[in-house]
Amino acid sequence: MVSASQIIVPIGAAAASVLVGLGVGRRTAGGVNLRRQLNGNHKWLNRQERQVASALIQAGKGYLFSNWPPPGVHDAEKRRLLAAAARGVDSAAAAAEADRLAVLVPPAAPQEPRVIEAHGDSRTDKYYWLRDDERKAPAVLSHLNAENAYMRAVMADTEELQESLYLEMRARIKEDDTQVPARYQGYYYYTRQETGQQYGLHCRRRVPAAAAAPRETDVLDEAEPEEVLLDENARKASLGVSYYSVSGCETSPDQRLYAWAEDTVGGEKYTLHVKDLSTGAELTRGGIPGMSGNFEWAADNATLFYVVKDHLDRPYKVLRHKIGTNPTQDVVVFEEADEAFYVGVGKSRSEKIIYISSGSAVTSESRYLRADTPEGEFRVVLPRVQDTEYSVADRGDWLFITLRDPARPNSELLLAPLADPSKAEVLIPHSRDVKLDGVSVGADYLVACSRRGGLERAAVHKLPPGLGRPVGPLGEGEEIKFEEPAYSLSAYLTGDFDSPILRMSYTSLTTPATVIDMHLGTGKRCEKKVAPVLGGFDKSRYVTQRLWATAPDGVKVPISLVYRRGLARLDGSDPMMLDGYGSYEISNDPYFSSTRLSLLDRGFVFAIAHIRGGGEMGRYWYEDGKLQKKANTFTDFIAAAEHLITSAKLVTPQRLCIEGRSAGGLLMGAVLNMRPDLFHAAIIGVGFVDALTTMLDDTIPLTIIEREEWGDPAADAAVYAYMKSYSPVDNVRAQRYPHILAIAGLHDPRVGYWEPAKFVAKLREHKTDRNLLLLKTEMGAGHFSVTGRFERLKEVAFEFAFLFKVLGMMHTPLADGPLPAPAPAPAPAAPDAAAPAAK
Repeated sequence: MVSASQIIVPIGAAAASVLVGLGVGRRTAGGVNLRRQLNGNHKWLNRQERQVASALIQAGKGYLFSNWPPPGVHDAEKRRLLAAAARGVDSAAAAAEADRLAVLVPPAAPQEPRVIEAHGDSRTDKYYWLRDDERKAPAVLSHLNAENAYMRAVMADTEELQESLYLEMRARIKEDDTQVPARYQGYYYYTRQETGQQYGLHCRRRVPAAAAAPRETDVLDEAEPEEVLLDENARKASLGVSYYSVSGCETSPDQRLYAWAEDTVGGEKYTLHVKDLSTGAELTRGGIPGMSGNFEWAADNATLFYVVKDHLDRPYKVLRHKIGTNPTQDVVVFEEADEAFYVGVGKSRSEKIIYISSGSAVTSESRYLRADTPEGEFRVVLPRVQDTEYSVADRGDWLFITLRDPARPNSELLLAPLADPSKAEVLIPHSRDVKLDGVSVGADYLVACSRRGGLERAAVHKLPPGLGRPVGPLGEGEEIKFEEPAYSLSAYLTGDFDSPILRMSYTSLTTPATVIDMHLGTGKRCEKKVAPVLGGFDKSRYVTQRLWATAPDGVKVPISLVYRRGLARLDGSDPMMLDGYGSYEISNDPYFSSTRLSLLDRGFVFAIAHIRGGGEMGRYWYEDGKLQKKANTFTDFIAAAEHLITSAKLVTPQRLCIEGRSAGGLLMGAVLNMRPDLFHAAIIGVGFVDALTTMLDDTIPLTIIEREEWGDPAADAAVYAYMKSYSPVDNVRAQRYPHILAIAGLHDPRVGYWEPAKFVAKLREHKTDRNLLLLKTEMGAGHFSVTGRFERLKEVAFEFAFLFKVLGMMHTPLADGPLPAPAPAPAPAAPDAAAPAAK
């Protein structure tokens, strides 16, 4: 029997021409370590093959040998690769790619069958062992590292493209940028970024003493000295960590102390710090660990209320801390016993009331305390009632309660006396067609934010003077209108409680994030900032549209899309990215992305399917895509894809790519199992793809609270059977699948890294195609990937490079040519002396 290493694939004269062209001839290329580059395979290659390998490496084609398996594995494929590459070094990347991929060996996860039984049904999970709650098991880390090595090897031919995409995206960013300041308690507060720096600086400047009352045209006075409250770059450097994220940055009411919470791992457990802004001295003795990132100041400038997490990462308890005391002496002011409820703490715009909110997926309860009596007892606003949710704002002696229950699924606004919240009357009644999202309340105005026809809206209501009692119903109010067919809008009163300024954040698929201030007394607007997009961006080059697909049950599903005018042919030949989410009543509204231009300017059409399970069309839309109606989410997405292919004729299955993250990853996994023929490629970010196994295990974070989103398969056989019918891992079968990139975060507390890892392992076992299947695990990050603004660009560049690779578009140029390279980064700044050092 002849081994593969003994089979000679002729190279012949082609190799000679390659070698001579490189000036190598009969000698081995100098400086090339074949032993290391070829992973020991140099031993069985003949002399001519070694010379070809050396020539290719010296010519910058070393990626052809990335992650070569050891001798004895795919040796015949290695010889074919050398022969194909030898036909011409310049064209080796294109001509030899199929042969290169055939050499690589994807990791095969060992199978350790574990039987999971419920309701008389048995499921065998061969890859359950991949779950390691401590993230330390050598076998697990070895497998994840092997998957990452394979992923890097497969994508080795895209490294130059990734770098080009990264520089292209970075060139669109104005690196030294500043957010629109917020005027508050005699200061302008803002965050800014500096050229070359990954993280933000939290700053303030005083409002000049002679300044007028707030106006829509206000700008900070740069003659006033800038005070840096927190330099995240310097702080991260001083801690010596690779991951850094800040949650909450709040000055004390007298503006003298500064509190912030930071996560240095990615697991979303934060440490609370407080410093004296006049001295920079830390006042919390090294910080208060284990908290959720949520905290609030009392009015005495000396008391902080903060939320801590339990062993399952559930924010469940509120403690009271006195500045200067030992945190071990902190007092528990509220503890939520129901494991389905999460806890939060916050202060109203009036700053008179502190609220503790406790809520599950469909039920909530709030407690309130006057901010100037921090040692008092919190009182319940409205008692907890199953499937009733409410939020609270206050003004004078009155509470404004936005309430949803089964009789009022789209919510209505109630007014109740602070002294007795049970005596409520209606201010804005419930509507079948309009979803009331919430209200922003000030001394003189109330702004109601709502949804109608899938679009966000804001209406202004004038309130009685002197904090008097408003009389309902309030009517329609004065609606603020925008012209684009699809957009995202948030509107809220800004500044001190008596400020007449409404701040609006507006964006669409063609409009960069825009901040608009409006004076509610005069109606005058001022566009404060349009997020800068460098590189010659021109909004008029792009077209946004809204289409409607028909779901199997006749429901119309909106689709928002954008493309570049004159570049997209719109004849079915364009590549398209279709994005989806569809869970938790989260609205996946249209938004602008400068990184997305790297797709649009290469001829992509980008679309969002606004499927049931999300909140785009109101509460009814959400409830029609959860629990035992969850399948509507998946069939809506499939209907959207079919509409784009068949009715609109904008794309073909061979050009249609899809993406979704987290619960959107569940969507991706489900539709890939159901209709893999519709799609060419899929990106699944931190996907909730092992839904049934996770929801059967209440030791996993989020499981208990999520029962009101998915059901409880452990307690209900019908829920178990229904979830089993769509849970992606449970429905992988022997069939062809599109190209797939699955992304996980090792420290992700929301979706365990093992879910994407198990999904990929099972796909490797069953799929019948040779399409790419990659698992990319961020070993130093959590659910939200890396934190630095430039590092995140590298992640996006990788994902786009994957798409271009599988679509054969790696050499497709930008419509307007390459962008200028970003300016070189300056030397790192010295640590901020005011930032407390790690202890």
